Amino acid sequence: MPSTQSLNCKVAILVTDGFEQAEMTGPRQALADAGAQTKIVSLKPGQVRGWNHHDPADSFPVDLAVAEARADDFDALLLPGGVVNPDALRVEPKAVAFVRDFVQSGKPIAAICHGPWTLIEADAVRGRKMTSWPSLRTDLRNAGAEWVDQEAVVDGKLVTSRKPDDIPAFNREMLRVFAA
Repeated sequence: MPSTQSLNCKVAILVTDGFEQAEMTGPRQALADAGAQTKIVSLKPGQVRGWNHHDPADSFPVDLAVAEARADDFDALLLPGGVVNPDALRVEPKAVAFVRDFVQSGKPIAAICHGPWTLIEADAVRGRKMTSWPSLRTDLRNAGAEWVDQEAVVDGKLVTSRKPDDIPAFNREMLRVFAA
């Protein structure tokens, strides 16, 4: 794992209401501990509310609305899951364009649980080896990805993971890829 000062980068965390809180806060803390700066990017300014599985959880301040965000201002992207969050993001053209800009620029991306839904919409999974929450398996395969059931999968600069229980492995691989 990189040392405290080794990850000198800016990471966008794209979420909207309904993200799985542990899938944002755990990786965000790991990034901060490694020296990265994170910014919460969302569909609207103000606050976004996380969820703890099926229950509302904490609210977090939004640093930047996606309409004002530019992938050029960041070094990497984190896509937490939860069902509601990526389902809302993948139908928002500005959110999809933001993700697509990271993909096209070759910047590292880490997505956990249902987070890959937005990558599917951004046409970013064809030919990639990935994992996700099991219910996305068919969606990813239909979009051209090779889906595998592993706690964390790295394919180039793309890191994917299945669920909150996999966060330690996800964080380890995310930090390694983001530091490269």
